[in-house]
Amino acid sequence: MRKPLPTLLMGLTGLLVAVPSPAWAQDAEERIDGALAQAEEAGLPTSLLESKVAEGRAKGIPMDRIATAVEQRLAGLSRAQEVMGRGATDLDEAQLAVGADALGSGVSESVLQEIAATTPRERRAVAIAALAHLVEQDMASEQALEQVQAALGRGSAGLGDLPGVAGPPASLPIPGMQGEVGPPSGVPGPGQGGPPEDRPPRGGPPGGG
Repeated sequence: MRKPLPTLLMGLTGLLVAVPSPAWAQDAEERIDGALAQAEEAGLPTSLLESKVAEGRAKGIPMDRIATAVEQRLAGLSRAQEVMGRGATDLDEAQLAVGADALGSGVSESVLQEIAATTPRERRAVAIAALAHLVEQDMASEQALEQVQAALGRGSAGLGDLPGVAGPPASLPIPGMQGEVGPPSGVPGPGQGGPPEDRPPRGGPPGGG
């Protein structure tokens, strides 16, 4: 004899309630551990994922959401590593972080590969951040690339002359933790240096928007 629908629904609800919440947390922890293992195997900085976990916990975000954010960040970093690695072999943590954010903001793979291949290592992260900033302002990736490369050709202060990017390169933010679980207020991203009082004076207002 078939049970009435309400009875079946009540039974299913009882089963869900019976599952202890630590089981969900354990599953999320396993996902995070798996992402960290994948990052280490791929040669990606696990610190970029570990910091995201710490930030999420500090904000009281549920572990399943933190695990999802970590997995998404791993996917972005892996893609950035593949794209930028076609043109550069000396990628560091800050460059991978900002490269992943650039792809997420709409910068095309071909343009990111080009900027990675043609920009000196010490200026690469800031150049990619400027590129992403211009694309976020609805500029086409190819046009943004032309402007960034032209600015780099004008010397160390050239990036500060770009539309919407005020101040010297040091004032341009290098995001590394964008996404569902972002950095807490006052915590600098990779490549941003120490607290405000330890940074050199800025030549203009922040240009990261």
